[in-house]
Amino acid sequence: MRRVLVLCCVLLLLGGCYGKPVRHLASDASLIKPDVSTRSDVLLYLGEPDGHRVVAPGVEEYVYYEDRKGLLGRAPVIGSYLDPEGYEMLVITLKGEKVAGCEFREFDKKDTSWMDDFTWEEIK
Repeated sequence: MRRVLVLCCVLLLLGGCYGKPVRHLASDASLIKPDVSTRSDVLLYLGEPDGHRVVAPGVEEYVYYEDRKGLLGRAPVIGSYLDPEGYEMLVITLKGEKVAGCEFREFDKKDTSWMDDFTWEEIK
């Protein structure tokens, strides 16, 4: 009986150590240096992008996206059912194999609250 109790306690304590790896886009953006970093550096530091598009011949954009959860959004069980408070985005522009630009953006739910107060007119 005592062994079972000790085993349950150990399993509960080890379960508390489990966690998903967290990606911090703001700190990841500081690793990328325009005109110095290459495509392979970007893929090494940040992994595969969440979005990719060709802007012009020889110019590409990699987009990395992460939801920003609120206080209750980090809770183990109910957190997955709650909407995020905002999101972070990292846009990396590549010209050939070199990074031409790196831009970090942060968006909040409140950024679109003006649409609720605005009086919309129908266009005919």
